[in-house]
Parts: sequence; C-alpha cells; structure tokens
Amino acid sequence: MADSDVLPPAGDDRRIVNLRQALEERYLSYALSTITQRALPDARDGLKPVHRRIIHAMRILKLDPGQGYKKSARIVGDVIGKFHPHGDQSIYDALVRLAQDFALRYPLVDGQGNFGNIDGDGAAAMRYTESRMTDVATRLLEGITENAVDFKPTYDGEDEEPVVLPSNFPNLLANGSTGIAVGMATSVPPHNVAELCDAALLLIHNPNATTAELVRFIPGPDFPTGGILVESPESIANSYATGRGSFRLRARWIREDKGRGVYIIVITEIPYGVQKSRLVEKIAELLLAKKLPLLKDVRDESADDIRLVLEPRAGTVDPTILMEQMFRLTDLESRIPLNLNVLDRGTVPKVMSLGEALVAWLQHRKEVLVRRSQHRLDQIAHRIEVLDGYIIAYLNLDEVIRIIREEDDAKASLIATFSLSDVQAEAILNMRLRSLRKLEEIELRTEHQSLTDEKGHLEHLLGSEKKQWGEITTQITDLRSAYGPKNPLGPRRTELASAPAANAEDIDVAMIEREPITVILSEKGWIRAMKGHTTDIDEKSFKTGDRLKLSIKAETTDKLLLLTTGGKVYTLGGDKLPGGRSQGEPVRLMVDVEEGADIVDLFVYKPGARRIIASSSGSGFVVEEDELIANTRKGKQVLNVSAGEEARILAPVSGDMVATIGQNRKMLVFKLEQLPVMARGKGVRLQRYKDGGISDLKTFASTTGLTWTDSSGRTYTKPVAELNEWIGDRASAGRQPPNGFPKNNKFVG
Repeated sequence: MADSDVLPPAGDDRRIVNLRQALEERYLSYALSTITQRALPDARDGLKPVHRRIIHAMRILKLDPGQGYKKSARIVGDVIGKFHPHGDQSIYDALVRLAQDFALRYPLVDGQGNFGNIDGDGAAAMRYTESRMTDVATRLLEGITENAVDFKPTYDGEDEEPVVLPSNFPNLLANGSTGIAVGMATSVPPHNVAELCDAALLLIHNPNATTAELVRFIPGPDFPTGGILVESPESIANSYATGRGSFRLRARWIREDKGRGVYIIVITEIPYGVQKSRLVEKIAELLLAKKLPLLKDVRDESADDIRLVLEPRAGTVDPTILMEQMFRLTDLESRIPLNLNVLDRGTVPKVMSLGEALVAWLQHRKEVLVRRSQHRLDQIAHRIEVLDGYIIAYLNLDEVIRIIREEDDAKASLIATFSLSDVQAEAILNMRLRSLRKLEEIELRTEHQSLTDEKGHLEHLLGSEKKQWGEITTQITDLRSAYGPKNPLGPRRTELASAPAANAEDIDVAMIEREPITVILSEKGWIRAMKGHTTDIDEKSFKTGDRLKLSIKAETTDKLLLLTTGGKVYTLGGDKLPGGRSQGEPVRLMVDVEEGADIVDLFVYKPGARRIIASSSGSGFVVEEDELIANTRKGKQVLNVSAGEEARILAPVSGDMVATIGQNRKMLVFKLEQLPVMARGKGVRLQRYKDGGISDLKTFASTTGLTWTDSSGRTYTKPVAELNEWIGDRASAGRQPPNGFPKNNKFVG
C-alpha cells in the first residue's frame, strides 16, 4: 500500500492506526496500572496505594494515637483531594477495613462509631464515624520525615506522597492482603507478628535458613477471628516454600451438657472471612432441606462474643460425627488460599516464598536505616558547623556586635574577619538577641562533643554492615517485646491441631435421613424404592412385558451390592434410588453395566459379612463383603469368567458347611474351610460335572443341619448325621439329592 493510501489529507488531524496494536498497547497499560497501582501490595510495607495514601493523609492531619479523633469524611476528603482521585465510597470502604478487628489481625485505624460487624452489616456513613491511627500505623510511618523513603509527585503535581512507607512492622505477612489484578491475583493470610519477628531474627543470623527452619517459628497463619487450623505440617511447609497453597480452617466448638443425657454444641469462633449471619442462614436452609439429619435446630445467641448453638436431634448423636458433617456441608470449615504474589520493590509482580517475603522486608528495613542514618549525619554535620560558628561568635562577641552594627555588609565582614563559612555567618546573623545570654562556651562545647560522638557512631554504623544488622536486630527485638504475650494483640489466636479421626463412611451415612424402603428390581433391570417395608407389590406397576425379579427390604442408609453375569459387583446407595410411585429407572443409568451382561443378584451390604461367589461352571471362592464395595460407576471385577461362562451365584456364608447341587441333579456337601478366601480371581472347583454346571449353593451350620423349602412352602431339615452319603471333598461329583428335594434344583423351591 502506498503512503498516499494511509496518510490523511494535508491539514487533517485524523490518522490511521493498526487496531490490534492500539488495543494491545492500551490494554497492557491498563493491566500494568491495575497491577501496580491498585490490586497488588508492595512486599516492603504490605500496603496497596489506597491504604498507603490513607495512612499518609492521617499523618498530615496529625491523627496520632494520643490525639483526638477526626471525622472519617474529613480524612476521605483529604485523600481524594490530594492523593487518590477515585470514588469516596471505595476509599471509605478501604478505611473501614483498616479499622475492623475481625478483618485485620493488627488494625491500622482506631475507629470510633459503627465500623460494621462480623455479621456482614456495613459501617455507618463516613459523616458519623471518626478515626485516628493505631500504634501499628505509627510504626509503619516511623522515620518518614527523616528521608527514610522516596517521595513522588501526586496525581496533580501539587504535592508529594511516599512511594513506600518505612514500615517498622512486617505488615505484609502480619495483616495479609487480597486482590485481583489483570491476569493475576494475590492472597496472603495474616500471621502472628511475634512469630514473624522470631523468623526474621533467624534470617538475620542465618540468611540461608530453609523454609523448614522458618516453619519452626511460623507454624501457620494466625487469623483475627481465631479458629482451628487443621492443615498438615507438611502441606503448610510446602505452601510456604512455593508461595502457593491453601489452609484448612475450622470453627472452634465446645460441648455443653444440659443434663439427662442432653447436650448442645456451642461454636465460639468461626473461620476468617465468613459472615456469621450468612452462615446461620445456610445451616437453616440445609436443615429445612433435610440434609442435616443429625441436627435439630440452630440458634444465634451471640452478643459481643460469638455463640452459635447447634442442637442435635438426640442425645445419642456422636458430636464428632455431627460436627464433621457440618464441616463438610457448611462454611464452618473453609479453605484459605495462599498466593504470595506481591510487588518486588514496588515494581515487579513476583510470587515469593515465606523466606523471600521476610527478606524483602528486612532489606527494606536496612535501606531505611541507612537513609535515616545518613540524614541524621547530614543534620549533625550542619549543626556542628553552626556550633563552630557560635563558639567563634561567643569568643569574639563584642567584635561580632560591632561588625553587625557598623559594617554595611555584615555577612561578608564576618566571613572575612573570622574565616567563617556562609552557613556559619548566616546562623550568627539570624541569631536572636535573647539567645546571646545563652551562648555559654561550656554548653556549646558540650553539645558539640555530644554531636561529634553521635557522628562517630553513625559513621561506624554506615561503614559496617554487621553493625547495621545489629541495629535492625535490636529494632525487631523491641517490636517483638511490644507485641508479645503482654499485648492484647500478642497471643496466637488460631490453634493448630489435627482433624479428629472420624470414619468417612459414618459421616456419609449420617448425612442421609434414615427411612425403611423396599427395593424392587424387575427382570429387565428397572429399579425403584418404595417407602416402608412391604410385600404387596402390584404386578401392574411394571412395564409391558416386564415383571418382578426380586424385592428386598432395606433402609435409605444402606448400600446395595449388585452382581452381573460378567463377574462385576456394583454399589448403589439406598438414598439414591428413584421413588416407588414411578416404574423406576434402568440400573444401567446409575452404573456402567458392561454390554451383554445381565443382573444376577441384588442384596444389602453388611460390613464384616462373607459370601461365596461362583461361576456357572462351578468354580468359586469365599469373598469378604467389604471387598465387594465399588467406589465408581464402573464397578469392581470380582469373579474372573472365561468365554462361555458367567457369574451365577453370590450366596451368604452362615455356617461351616457348603452344599452345592448341579444341573445334573447331583448334590455335594463339604466343609467351608476347603474354599479359599480371595478378593478377586477364578477360584477353585466346587463340584465336578460331566455336563451342565452349578444350579444352586447354600451354606449351613453342622449343628443345625441342611434345610430346604419345596414349591409348596414345606421346609425339610436333614441333620449332618443323615448327610454322610453326600458329604465329601470339594470338587467331587456328588449324588442324587434326598427325597423331597425341589424339582427345580434350588434350595428354595
């Protein structure tokens, strides 16, 4: 394309740009602005620009802890007008959070009035509340007037604001931070400052300290709302080492006995960031939806302290199981993320480890120390120069007065007469008459000597990195003492513990409303559950051409095991079955039954029970019912069957003898101990057949004998003494069954 095709006509201020390039440039500019000027905190002082500007504005308003309060609206107005040209509500919201003791572990603002509560209620309007700084805020500002940090022009160029605060407080980790930028986010939970100081002291003495060594001092976050941290030490150490991870935080609860076997559970601390009112609403909703069968009622009896009361349905309910259920379904347990993504030196986003974040703060403290020391050194040099001039003036006071009174250019004459510097001459000329009586040589020389000594100390400090770290060690030790156990904010609030050992299966069962049901399975594999235990099953309730295969009595808390001809066992939940008013649903929609396989049997799982599983060819073994549980839709392969074979029997074990009968109408009785106990396989031969396969199998106790029922419902029993001709070893052929045995070759006719 020629230039004439893209350039606008002469005198026209329009221009043609590449849209993609223009959008990329503008979006990148927006992204960088959001990252550095809004969402991510600085690793050095742990503050975002809006919080830094609020604290700086409060310093200018002289809102120190010992001073009176000022209206929050006044502070917000100054912040908007001078430093932060954004919405007043967003600035006030940021100010409010700095004052909330349930949001910040160490609040930076001392608020007077309604600043919101843990229920989620908002603060009063800014015209009604008053604020001033806390001791923590003053520590963040310590040395700001002593050239400790750089300043930059404000948005309108009329004033200056600090780039970062001196931060004599590890605010990033102590108070934490959250924020969402463009393409990245940050989430830093709060920690105990005394523990942070201990870890920082370790890093000063051993800069190569590992995360494992740091975790000995910082075992985990310390939240303002307390709670119990149940994350494993290994997971915590890994999160701190990588700067990414999460922490499981649980509510703190106690059991209060009410007598006569009745008790209640009282929750005294809830997880960080959870609104109490919303938490109670969620529990009430689950209660109404019958998803908390162990819970009878929930009440909020909170006043100044949190007191949520959970009333169990009965005194026999295990409180641990109930609370594990509550932790699973509600915000009484929450995961607090860790994403230590912060601005390194205020410019570059970086995910830091715990050690790197502490080192960033320590390096900043060292830089502040050097700058403050140099600033003080410059002040001392200036003052010593002035004192030298004062001493000369004192020694020659009459001549100095004469020169000032008589000479036209007194300053030049003083410089020429006494070899003074411009600074010294200016200081003498600016001296008030009332000061003349105080110009005593001893006082001047005492101050001169004191400043000279201080100058020597500062020069040694600036010349020795070891002395610098020693001074920082003293500062951190003082900080640790100030925020140790004697300070109300000092003691750790979040307890570290392991989650109680509760059986996951018991918890699952406890979450189901226990009701009796009758499970109905049709020949074509349709299943449903009727409420209650009944034997009255309407044949018209099946689809055309279908009929009842079997029905079993169970409860909604039961697990049902289903065997297919392919030798696989599937698990169904009693509470997951479709209702009995309809014709049910195909089993194949619930579990992935293999193509071409049919259902052999369905029964209620009994923990600890055993069964004999057998194939059509007569091979099988004993299997524990616990081994039959399948955790997925795909089921569990238990019996291996060859081509032409299929799983035929899964009979319960209830004795020490086994009776089998084949399709060739020959029965064999042998001892159960001859069968191996296996979890999966083909098994061993139960009975030998020339043709056909197994027809039925039953176990019985040798003390009671073998029983069977004929087609007329009559029951026959043969003692073991009368079964001698059928008793043999496993894999024998057997003999014709006794008289009266059902014609269908089944032990139940």
